[in-house]
Amino acid sequence: MSPLNLVLANARLVDPASGRDGPGSVLVRDGLIAAVAWGPSPDPTEGAAIIDCGGLVLAPGLVDARAFIGEPGAEHRETLKSASEAAAAGGVTTVVSMPDTNPPIDDPAIVDFVLRRARDTAVVTVRPAAALTKRLKGLEMTELGLLREAGAVAFTDGARSVASAGVMRRALTYARDLDVLVMPHLADETLVGDGVMNEGELSSRLGLAGIPREAETLMLERDLRLVRLTGARYHAATVSCADSFELLRRAKDDGLRVTAGISINNLSLNENDVGDYKTFCRLSPPLRHEDDRQAAIAALADGLVDIVVSDHNPQDVETKRLPFAEAADGAVGLETLLPAALRLVHDGRLSLAALLRAMSTRPAEILGLPGGRLAPGAPADLVLFDPDEAYLLDKRRLRSLSKNSPFDGARLEGRVARTFVAGRLVFDRAAVRRSEAA
Repeated sequence: MSPLNLVLANARLVDPASGRDGPGSVLVRDGLIAAVAWGPSPDPTEGAAIIDCGGLVLAPGLVDARAFIGEPGAEHRETLKSASEAAAAGGVTTVVSMPDTNPPIDDPAIVDFVLRRARDTAVVTVRPAAALTKRLKGLEMTELGLLREAGAVAFTDGARSVASAGVMRRALTYARDLDVLVMPHLADETLVGDGVMNEGELSSRLGLAGIPREAETLMLERDLRLVRLTGARYHAATVSCADSFELLRRAKDDGLRVTAGISINNLSLNENDVGDYKTFCRLSPPLRHEDDRQAAIAALADGLVDIVVSDHNPQDVETKRLPFAEAADGAVGLETLLPAALRLVHDGRLSLAALLRAMSTRPAEILGLPGGRLAPGAPADLVLFDPDEAYLLDKRRLRSLSKNSPFDGARLEGRVARTFVAGRLVFDRAAVRRSEAA
């Protein structure tokens, strides 16, 4: 469908940047939002293609700040193309890919490769985060300035933490001088040890080694002290327990330039979902106690936690069809991010605008990316969805090459009808249904 001139009419518009929610229409021209009309649909624009949205929600496309993609090096688990198709089906229009590839994204040439490959094969925007340390080993800083110039939007060692406080201090100092974002994973590996799930009564009953909350909180407290020392911009990639939220509260109250994200898995699930050793629920950070989950929801509601991420981490059957203690961490999540998060809206814990702010506006602001708002001049990256459509998730229908979803067989509410990137239709559920019926 041509992106040149398009009217999305008769929609329920939700602009998370302003909090406004009501009927209206959006005019798209040359890949940008040209006008937003709240209230009755305006007279048709001459030469414009008109899409009747049928009262469905029209909002800025989601910005997912943490997704692991296999390409380059592990294309059997996921490619940029397959990840982007899953993202489009989930209403995600921008994906920030993690540097855990082979080779890792620690060189400007690899950043350039990912950007070029994404332009050639992906249907949504993919922006790479580069490694904070060379080879993701936590020993020597990468060339932050050169990587930023090549197109990296942030710096992280992906699923690994930087163990050395000295290395982290130097990295934060350089990051401050360059005004780039550092967003580390929080897990003290000496405390994680052989742990595979949240430490507590349940892990003892299941006979599984536990991961204490302190593996996260000690790393976060150390980093926050280094942020105080250096003045850098810092984003805790995924926090998961009540003690971490209190640390963040104090840091923000003290005026530190600190933000935080949380995985949709830790918002939607708890340690009980491990059940009878369900390896799709072996995650990092691990699923926590229900008290931690409730604290996480409260932290998101009051803005203490800034964003929600999919933490998309595809694993194939060879790494997941194993005993729980031997399985790899990770779950796919791009396609289920929105419907799983909508549980918070259906439960009355968050307004739809507040939820979408944490999934579009705030990640765009934190990463310095366009989007996340319904306003003239913003990119026409849009998602049209029915927040109430109920269905049972069948992992076989997921577009990711890997099928390791913790929501397999779960009842979800909320389904994407169409996704637009720069005004171009990149996903149409009606067309998918027609092809499946053929």
